[in-house]
Amino acid sequence: MTFLYLAPQGAVDDEVLTIIETCLWANFGYEIRQLGSSAEPEYAFDLRRRQYSSTLILRQLVVKCPPDAARILAVTEKDLFIPMLSFIFGQAQLNGTVAIISLARLRQEFYGLPSNRMLLLARVVKEALHEMGHTFGLIHCPERTCPMSLSTNIHQVDTKGSEFCAGCRALLRENIGATYEQAANIMRAED
Repeated sequence: MTFLYLAPQGAVDDEVLTIIETCLWANFGYEIRQLGSSAEPEYAFDLRRRQYSSTLILRQLVVKCPPDAARILAVTEKDLFIPMLSFIFGQAQLNGTVAIISLARLRQEFYGLPSNRMLLLARVVKEALHEMGHTFGLIHCPERTCPMSLSTNIHQVDTKGSEFCAGCRALLRENIGATYEQAANIMRAED
């Protein structure tokens, strides 16, 4: 049996982790487990940019990947970047095992606005679905209300819905079925 793992990087709000667990289970059908909370990813801090390299964090996750992990989603409060972009909400390996989302820019406080818990949780769900969708082979969707649509700013995140469009949902079902079959073949080979 394989699982989807949540991997908090440093202190992450329990309610945020619970909402992610619920949405991942409902959309991907895997039982969710949580890796013990890791320390803050200081090894990934870029002094010049004052941000954290998501690529370095993903590399660490691959090394720590439990053998029964179908996928791992890391969650951090830290602001993330990749070299070619000034920031990202998250990153994932396409058809890979690991993904990460950052809560930093999903919070209203980041933009100098009052805290809004419900808006934060809605944004978290959308970005968790987006990054995990990439791990199951989904690419950016042209339908703006699909969680798989590209978001380069917070307004685009807010435009998304929290349900995959019909096309992405069909592809996801197909890809998850292939993943289950691969896992079953591996388990049979080990017997």
